[in-house]
Amino acid sequence: MEKWPIGVFTSIDAGLGVKLEVAHELGVPTIQLHAPKKETRTPEQAKRFLDRLKELGITLTAVFGGFEGESYADIPTVVRTVGLVPPETRAERLVEMKEIADFARVLGCDVVALHLGFIPHDRNDPQYPEIVAVTQELCDHCARNGQRLHLETGQETADALLAFIQDVGRSNLFVNFDPANMILYGSGEPISALRKVGSYVRSVHCKDAKWAANPGKEWGQEVPLGQGDVGIEQFLRTLAELGYNGALTIEREIPHEPERQKREIGYAVQLLQDLKRQILG
Repeated sequence: MEKWPIGVFTSIDAGLGVKLEVAHELGVPTIQLHAPKKETRTPEQAKRFLDRLKELGITLTAVFGGFEGESYADIPTVVRTVGLVPPETRAERLVEMKEIADFARVLGCDVVALHLGFIPHDRNDPQYPEIVAVTQELCDHCARNGQRLHLETGQETADALLAFIQDVGRSNLFVNFDPANMILYGSGEPISALRKVGSYVRSVHCKDAKWAANPGKEWGQEVPLGQGDVGIEQFLRTLAELGYNGALTIEREIPHEPERQKREIGYAVQLLQDLKRQILG
């Protein structure tokens, strides 16, 4: 596959991604898939989906886990509800995440990804070793499937994320770098964060955002690609310096406005194609 194939975040029946048909219509050759609902993660569905991908000439690069009850309403809600961090849902979500990894294996996909949640910044927090242990268990399950696990950036500073990856100590643990999330969560300037964690970055989201007045306390604002504070050209140039060869996956989270979503993703596809030509020649 060419270097930096353009991708889009998609969904079958759950989540914020666009439908497969939209990816095809926009001429996008790769997708990341938001894991479908439990009842549709069946071998029959997998076969149907694979046949459709083949028919459309689209490559699946990652399957993203997500869970019932997660909410991104505001930062405190994310802390309470997202990923494998909240202790009350951790055990059942770990089981589900393993099932999602197994479904990804049926789809022939060797990358599983998720928002782990707000990892405590203090390594002495009593929750911290438990979150390390649950991540190790998930990594080991993925390794048995021949898969890598990618953690989505956002909630942690680059330094905290690096420390966590080192504490987990698994050779199949990597990063899905979303530069806009660093701004949305107020967790760090995206380009310098990318340089720090660069050796672990194996997939990316191309998404843009503007800083909040009080970063880290209130949400930044997600905006169309190229209209925010990420500096998308600099982001791509930094990826080139780091030797990143993977997909450039567009994520635009406005599912309640499908026409606008499609239009803005179409604009992002064009922008990335233009920048790719400039940077890669």
